[in-house]
Amino acid sequence: MSPHAIFDRLLQSLVAQLPSDQHVLITLRFQKQAPVLIDKLRTLYGNKFDNEAGFIDWLEKMLRVTGRLIVDRPLALRALDVQRSGSREWFSSQDTLGYCAYVDRFAGDLRGVTARIPHLKKLGVTYLHLLPFLKARQGDNDGGFAVADFDAIEPKLGTMEDLQELTAQLRSSGISLCSDFILNHVADDHPWASAAKRGDPVYRDYFYHYPDRTQPEIFEASLGQVFPQVAPGNFSFVPEMRQWVWTTFYPYQWDLNYTNPAVFADMATALLQLANRGVEVFRLDSTAFLWKREASNCMNQPEAHWILQALRCIVDIAAPGVLLKAEAIVPTAELPAYLGSQDHTVKECHLAYHSSLMAASWVALAEQDTDLLRAVIQATPVLPEQASWLTYVRCHDDIGWNVLRPEASSGTQDVQQRLSYVSRFFAGEEASFARGASFQASDPDAVHGTVGMASALAGLVSASTSLEQEYALRRILLLYGLTLCFGGMPLIYMGDEFAQLNDDDYRLQAGHEYDSRWLHRPLWNTELEMTAHDVSTIAGTMFRSLSHLLQQRRSLPQLAAHQSRRLLTGVPPEVLAFARGADDEALLYMANFSDQTITLDLVSCVTQAGLKTEHCLWRNQLDQSVHGDTLNLLPWSQVWLARATDTLHKKTQDIDTQTLSPDNAGKPEQCSTTNGVIA
Repeated sequence: MSPHAIFDRLLQSLVAQLPSDQHVLITLRFQKQAPVLIDKLRTLYGNKFDNEAGFIDWLEKMLRVTGRLIVDRPLALRALDVQRSGSREWFSSQDTLGYCAYVDRFAGDLRGVTARIPHLKKLGVTYLHLLPFLKARQGDNDGGFAVADFDAIEPKLGTMEDLQELTAQLRSSGISLCSDFILNHVADDHPWASAAKRGDPVYRDYFYHYPDRTQPEIFEASLGQVFPQVAPGNFSFVPEMRQWVWTTFYPYQWDLNYTNPAVFADMATALLQLANRGVEVFRLDSTAFLWKREASNCMNQPEAHWILQALRCIVDIAAPGVLLKAEAIVPTAELPAYLGSQDHTVKECHLAYHSSLMAASWVALAEQDTDLLRAVIQATPVLPEQASWLTYVRCHDDIGWNVLRPEASSGTQDVQQRLSYVSRFFAGEEASFARGASFQASDPDAVHGTVGMASALAGLVSASTSLEQEYALRRILLLYGLTLCFGGMPLIYMGDEFAQLNDDDYRLQAGHEYDSRWLHRPLWNTELEMTAHDVSTIAGTMFRSLSHLLQQRRSLPQLAAHQSRRLLTGVPPEVLAFARGADDEALLYMANFSDQTITLDLVSCVTQAGLKTEHCLWRNQLDQSVHGDTLNLLPWSQVWLARATDTLHKKTQDIDTQTLSPDNAGKPEQCSTTNGVIA
């Protein structure tokens, strides 16, 4: 069969059920995506069929299902698809802002989330990531990441009708809902796993299963372990099957066998069904683990990328208003592939977590040195078209320091010692201000992850004086300022807007006591919310300060994701400085990651950035102070500098970049703290 005949046959399978007024639109989408879709799926699965005709039959069947899902897509979502298809950067402007929370801890259930929408709008949130809310495994379920049904809601959180009502309410408020979509595994009580236990050969092949330890031991020789203390090894014996099943994370999470084309087809269908419920963003969990290969660590394999690229094609055909986000916590050099190619010929996910940037920013606080942070930024490539980073300070998981090994190994210091020091520092050792904890900490020689709320890691728990409290808040705001200025979609983790503390009572809750990550998964604190208007409280100070940063970001087009970024050299090691945007309209981000005041030669910094310096004054967008030749950065402070467009302040106001309350905006002489916000 000729390529043209194959194309026509597949297209007819896709559009046969569509009303005639949709044929042209869907045909155009298919024409654009078909070359990559067919190529990637043929490469992945062509050898799984007796001949080419068998492969085409399978693909035809999958596209027939896709066509039915397009027919079922609600009119409002189809309109959103068309609108977003015509806006190349709708999710990467300086107006975008994410927020992340567990449904039950944020609002009780899905209906309760609706009541939190005014709070989200007050912050300017445009993207809400609700952590797993699909029906989870009974008993232990890794915080909902062991999914028992992709087409049902966890009963205590609501129903599918509640989800559809919530997505409609969010959409009318300009907020896109993000759902976790666990690509790598399902719960051991998922219908597929249950059928496999009963001996169904079709569903047994949805998983990797072995009669003895021979093949697992071959794989284990090159595999790492995600949770070595509580779930050692990567295979679990299943008595009902009398076989060993691949379980990368926990014994009750069975890895899906993506060498089986049926797995890909069913997972693509499950995703599109959720998209039709109103989910607009999918956090694709554990994407790095999707393909297994002997003598490798079974991470970041080429086939994992081909799976994601094929999935992107299907989404762009059926629901192009939907975003895919890669949860790939991998070194900086391995991240770009998850977004696609620089020449735009390959598209993968729209968003990817910049985990190295997050981890390196905390290292800079611990070391009071930005060397590692600058190395990560230097290694960060230019974004492909229509893609963006997800920049964040904290999330529901631990901070994994090992992701920084490539950059941390560039100096003379021993990498193991360096990262181990950082891990101990944030666990409250090494005379540290931090009060976090180690994660998976039974091995004293390992580099453990770190858990804890941002406030605790930044020193608020240990603060015993008002100055120490102020310094702790400055550190939090310093890191959030970096996420806002770096370039991407910044994310607020629930509670950080109030400087909420650790949940030390997690050990008292059944099912949480052995997972220290629940230390930073607190319940929504109504008392903190009620005091958010009172700047005499820590919660009020933090909320107003962060809100001020967010407000300023929205007014600065230089901070959109695709604006250029270049590091400024020649600054002290305690300082991170980079320019965003075109030279004539550049914004300078300068931050002091130390406990000492740093004086900078602004003329020298600007010259090294290749910017014009003649008769140039710079205005700090955070407090409107104007600076000329020099700039004083107080401990843990930041400035966002743009060219002053007026000549009213000929006399340089070197005022240590003091902070204003909104009531004092434009009156630098009344400043009392730092960071360009109340702190």
